[in-house]
Amino acid sequence: MTDQTANDEDVILAEGVDEEPVERNRRLFTGLSMTVLATLATLYAAFHMIALNGVSISDWTGIDIPFLPQFPLETWNFRIVHIAGAVVLGYLLFSARLFTDEERPATPMLTKAGYILLIPVAMAAYTAISFGFLINSGTLQEMGGLTVWISSPQIPAGAAVYAQETYWFGLPLLLAVAGAIVLGWFENAPRHRFATSDIVLAACGVVVALYLVPIYGTAARNSVGTPFVPVGVAFAATAGTALIMELTRRVAGLALVIITGVFLVYTFTAHLLPGILAVQTPYTWHRFFGHVYSDAGILGPTTAVSSTYIILFIIFAAFLQASKVGDYFVNFAFAAAGRARGGPAKVAIFASGLMGMINGTSAGNVVATGSLTIPLMKKVGYHKKTAGAIEAAASTGGQIMPPIMGAGAFIMAEITGIPYTEIAIAAVIPAILYFASIYFMVDLEAAKLGMRGMREDELPKLNKMLRQIYLFIPIIILIVALFMGYSVIRAGTLATVAAAMVSWLTPNRMGLRSILHAFELAGIMSIQIIAVCACAGIIVGVISLTGVGARFSSMLLDIAAASQLLALFFAMCIAILLGMGMPTTAAYAVAASVVAPGLVDLGIPQLTAHFFVFYFAVVSAITPPVALASYAAAGISGSNPMETSVASFKIGISAFVVPFMFFYNSAILMDGTWFEVIRAALTATVGVFLLSAGMQGWFMGGRIAWFLRVGLTAAALFMIEGGWITDIIGVGTAVVIYLVQKVVHPSPDATFDVRGAD
Repeated sequence: MTDQTANDEDVILAEGVDEEPVERNRRLFTGLSMTVLATLATLYAAFHMIALNGVSISDWTGIDIPFLPQFPLETWNFRIVHIAGAVVLGYLLFSARLFTDEERPATPMLTKAGYILLIPVAMAAYTAISFGFLINSGTLQEMGGLTVWISSPQIPAGAAVYAQETYWFGLPLLLAVAGAIVLGWFENAPRHRFATSDIVLAACGVVVALYLVPIYGTAARNSVGTPFVPVGVAFAATAGTALIMELTRRVAGLALVIITGVFLVYTFTAHLLPGILAVQTPYTWHRFFGHVYSDAGILGPTTAVSSTYIILFIIFAAFLQASKVGDYFVNFAFAAAGRARGGPAKVAIFASGLMGMINGTSAGNVVATGSLTIPLMKKVGYHKKTAGAIEAAASTGGQIMPPIMGAGAFIMAEITGIPYTEIAIAAVIPAILYFASIYFMVDLEAAKLGMRGMREDELPKLNKMLRQIYLFIPIIILIVALFMGYSVIRAGTLATVAAAMVSWLTPNRMGLRSILHAFELAGIMSIQIIAVCACAGIIVGVISLTGVGARFSSMLLDIAAASQLLALFFAMCIAILLGMGMPTTAAYAVAASVVAPGLVDLGIPQLTAHFFVFYFAVVSAITPPVALASYAAAGISGSNPMETSVASFKIGISAFVVPFMFFYNSAILMDGTWFEVIRAALTATVGVFLLSAGMQGWFMGGRIAWFLRVGLTAAALFMIEGGWITDIIGVGTAVVIYLVQKVVHPSPDATFDVRGAD
């Protein structure tokens, strides 16, 4: 990962930053297996790039090639295929259990049991394909231009179909899915080979799509969410839900799966619960699962975004990685900030901000940059706990760094209907405040500990880095195209093409082989986020069916009648709790369904409400007790995970105050005149500095007493509120504290004696 040389002419600190970390349950294929998986991943990512840009071979050549899809695909079909492809890749690549250094003994009997499970899969697949041929045969009745698909035991014309859907499709499919999931927990297959249970699960993912695509092309689609939905849809949705949850467990851990399970249990027990959780009529299995695999659930906003914007920008990130732009970002940060006191910590801030533009997860950002910056922070004197905490806090900020801002911002655009460019513009000042707060905390910590920066001969040459600044061209093209009015998809495509072209100015030129490898990398990188978005879609489906989100909104209104600040605090707690242990994308998607509507009902502007929720969904990655980014950093620094999460919470403390600024001063989200926006940005930055100084106990060149720290914190809160009077009070308080510090010199070790009289 690091290659430090004593050569003053050409020091390279970062190498391999762009390499994807290998998870402990990820298979490492060789030979034919590797070729098969690489081909599938390449085709999957390329399919999305082609489909999103509406390319059709038939339209270009005039030749009708059978079995090739026509673009653009119908929306639901596209999302179904999108999920099915991720399911296939995910199960083939990720094992149900972690691999150990010692290979486990073979389980030939379980392997044979996996082959037996292929029989019910074949039955379900044959039935689904026969349904497709029947629907396309033209022999079925039509109504309003749509084929009528009747599946009901009460109607003679639909009794046979109902029996086929139940006994030849649904039950065999559920048997195969349940059996293969359980089998996967016990079957031992070498790391370089496919497990039969995983092959069965991948095949089941294909069968679900084979059934849903033709059925949703009939009038039966209009019955989704009602008791009249075909029973086969409920069977397919049940199997699909189980496949998505098990894949999410493999690629993103148990947290989201447990929360999804709680929501599923709630669906079937809501009629037994009191208060705002109660529903009048219990939901049947048929009704719920006939609803969840639709655009009100799994195929809803989260998958709409993962199948368009997210996967497109994953492809963009893969092209940047293939051309080694990540290495350049980190080296550029070292050249620019490495000389400052506590240099590696400030490098972590800049590098994580830059890498955050091409990396969709906080923990992934930690692994990419932290493996380099954390050891260097420890080398210059930071405690291992502090080094991990700084990297975790900085990497988390990458999620709110325009223009890409992780995946959550795309979901915000989808849910709110606000153009992505407006969201990116609104995010500028909050991102600056976030990184400024971490910079102040790091700088004051370095000042307290008397740290130095890195030596000139330890750093890349800044002039050399500036000569390679053309590597920023793809990101510049992305920004320019967005603000010229191009769609996000077209802008992302142009930026991806630019990344390939710019690579020809570097030693890592992208030829056909490198481009195919970039698509393969994108296909693999997309698995986690697609699974997470689909799993979050299950929760969204529960919320939309039960109406619990609307009832929660009414509860927020009741709280706001007493205090709006209390309602905001309550909303913050819910957003953080929902986000603990979950990737940012899922955390925001769920919180946006539960919390944001209630904030809008309070009269808060839609953009402000969603930014409030989004910000707390992001910082949940550094909020103890479950802080994914902090845990990833602790693994690299060798520190205690809980201590690291508490330290990262302290370093990012200002981030927990910034969202309240949105409410009190909308100019921070660029809502106002230029004068109001600039004043809001300046006063908020001063407020963040004062808060950092109060937290660190270091102000204007020296340590300060506890009561001055309290005063600085109070002054910071006044500055953050945003009004003229509060700004004057905040500045005045800070000036008084400075004068007391310089004139009176109170002891920084002063204590507050709380003993009573003897």
